[in-house]
Amino acid sequence: MAGILAWFWNERFWLPHNVTWADLQSTEEASFPQAEDLYLAFPLAFCIFMIRLLFERFIAKPCALGLKVQANGPQKAQPNAILEKVFTAITKHPDEKRLEGLSKQLDWDVRSIQRWFRQRRNQEKPSTLTKFCESMWRFTFYLYIFTYGVRFLKKTPWLWNTRQCWNGYPYQPLMPDLHYYYIVELSFYWSLMFSQFIDIKRKDFGIMFTHHIVTVTLITFSYVTNLTRVGTLTLCLHDAADVVLEAAKMANYCKYQKLSDLLFLTFAIVFIVSRLGIYPLWILNTTLFELYEALGNFPALWVFNVLLVVLQILHCFWSYLIIKAAYKAISKGKVAKDDRSDIESSSDEEETVPRSKTPHSSITTNGTGGANGTNGYITGGTCSEEH
Repeated sequence: MAGILAWFWNERFWLPHNVTWADLQSTEEASFPQAEDLYLAFPLAFCIFMIRLLFERFIAKPCALGLKVQANGPQKAQPNAILEKVFTAITKHPDEKRLEGLSKQLDWDVRSIQRWFRQRRNQEKPSTLTKFCESMWRFTFYLYIFTYGVRFLKKTPWLWNTRQCWNGYPYQPLMPDLHYYYIVELSFYWSLMFSQFIDIKRKDFGIMFTHHIVTVTLITFSYVTNLTRVGTLTLCLHDAADVVLEAAKMANYCKYQKLSDLLFLTFAIVFIVSRLGIYPLWILNTTLFELYEALGNFPALWVFNVLLVVLQILHCFWSYLIIKAAYKAISKGKVAKDDRSDIESSSDEEETVPRSKTPHSSITTNGTGGANGTNGYITGGTCSEEH
């Protein structure tokens, strides 16, 4: 085990030439980031999750009810033992052959059976109230941490001159405000990493899971190597768009459509400017070029930059979908039914209800308008039935 740890923490990988871990041990005169500090993130992530549960129940839910947010979930499918058995034991998406067999067995027409399965799938989706509470929690956290980040960074020299990120590196003392900022952000993303398995399921679950892994890895990696100055710039830049995104989702759930449309277009502008403009010209420029000029090269820098570039690839993917949604919104003169993944519908869009073979087989739905949403930003396609 000692040999494995020695190999993993090889100074020639993590640190510049002629720098050792002993040089970066905290003393009474100066404090530096220590790898063991990151253990604080796990109990704090649990605390953040518990705070979220209390916030959603005692603050977000009363606010949602006061704003007349719909508390009921999608309409339930009428009870049917045969269809329920197929749904739970065989498939939630029956093929044409199975549909025809069920049609003969129940004396229902095929489209009514398709509608039953659609409604039954929708039953498992969360209510608008649940989605509002989740968005309000995220909005509140992002607003707080973004405000904190701006107040902290405006007092730092590296906000105005990114070359200051590398002045004196790696012997840059760890300020208490920076330590707090880093640990809280890391704890929040750890809480998202685990809570996404019980949160509202979205179509881009895999992409967002990748995003969370990259984010947690970047925060951890930059803290251990004391690349925290550029790390704070990256964190604050990313939080800006998330604040507007969650506000747009809340406005949509409250059925304030004009406000939701305005906020979504604002989000699109902020996201594209910050992720496709400022991020590569400000963050990637300093990590790829200014850092190399100041410190030369060591392996950890390659890993750090690869992670930053992966993040930029995700930015490009989401930006494409945002532009696609914004174009459709502008061309149609509205944003009510576009490709946004940040705004969701509680149920599938329904086709005109056909009559079934028997009076008792007619099934109606409460299909609601709006675009389907994801935790991240956008997914392609129009309002779809599955998240």
